[in-house]
Amino acid sequence: MTRSLIVIFTAIVLDAVGIGLIFPILPSLLQEITHADNIAPTIGAMTALYAVMQFIFAPVLGALSDRLGRRPVLLLSLAGAAVNYLFLALAPNLLLLFIGRAVAGLTSANVSVATAYITDISPEEKRARRFGLFNAMFGLGFIIGPVLGGVLGDHWLRLPFIAAAALNGANLLLACFILPESRRGSRARIDLAALNPLRPLRSVLAVRSRLPVVILFFIFSATGEAYGTCWALWGSDAFRWNGLWVGLSLGAFGICQTLAQALLPGPAVKLLGERGAILTGVAGAAIALFVMALAERGWMIFAIMPVFALGGIGVPALQSLATRQVDENSQGQFQGVLASAVSLASIAAPLGFSSLYFLVRQAWPGAIWLSVVAVYALAVPLVLGLGLRKRETAPAS
Repeated sequence: MTRSLIVIFTAIVLDAVGIGLIFPILPSLLQEITHADNIAPTIGAMTALYAVMQFIFAPVLGALSDRLGRRPVLLLSLAGAAVNYLFLALAPNLLLLFIGRAVAGLTSANVSVATAYITDISPEEKRARRFGLFNAMFGLGFIIGPVLGGVLGDHWLRLPFIAAAALNGANLLLACFILPESRRGSRARIDLAALNPLRPLRSVLAVRSRLPVVILFFIFSATGEAYGTCWALWGSDAFRWNGLWVGLSLGAFGICQTLAQALLPGPAVKLLGERGAILTGVAGAAIALFVMALAERGWMIFAIMPVFALGGIGVPALQSLATRQVDENSQGQFQGVLASAVSLASIAAPLGFSSLYFLVRQAWPGAIWLSVVAVYALAVPLVLGLGLRKRETAPAS
């Protein structure tokens, strides 16, 4: 493994630890600040604000990474994340919490730029495996982050945010002093009109064969938002879990997810093809979600984790497929557009899932996971059609 990959993967681990730290205790923090019994809509609104800012700025930052290079944009993103966690750690009221999330959303190009970085330094035949390792590193961070967040949060609600700010500061220093640039930026003058966030979206979607890929990113991202929005609330309501047990459950999922994504995507793509790997991932997630919806004991959630982790093997296959949709000079822009699709899902899904959870919370908290299965079902016909479409070329400009 090259030094560049080691640094990128380490940065992703630290980033995921920082994110995972806050999941188990964010509901408690919001209850402390708002004194409200139902904070699900507030969690949804906070997540949606982050996504709105990401939707506006991710394509811009992706295009800038094509023009200026990956490294400076990644450094900007990491600095924004550190500022966000400081806001969360020190905020005395809800307004400052929302300001912190807005800052983080504005600079949240780390995943899309890191994806473009890996594409820059990876031959096509190695991308599925490396994207699997990329996602595995994120899963590794989620082994450590939620457990640590649950332990720290049980001592003091603000402590996990301070730890997350410190980790992102370390992440920034690591990238600043060690990470080399993966592509030389263009010296051409930046066209301000090109910074319109809708312009990259229009140009990328001008090729119809790319639209199903973008929609699939939207669907997979929407399902993922349900976990961040509802997991801690559901664990507390269904099993009376405290912060530690919420963290342990997320950590167990992280272990299984890391192993699955580190070991399985490459062989799965070779054996099943990219389309088959994506469908296998959807099937694994759907089976696990059905069990979670019906579970009456907390141990059942831990038992189903290996099957749940299979849901992750389709994402690297989809990422690998996506990199072939554009040439190397447009990877940053296209990854930015995919980040916008993720952001749109992150705007709509938290609001939708949090509102739905409020409706089902008293009668059947687990019903929220059946709604996630329904969203996954929308992906199946799109995935089946991927292998049937011929690759189209972009119109001449």
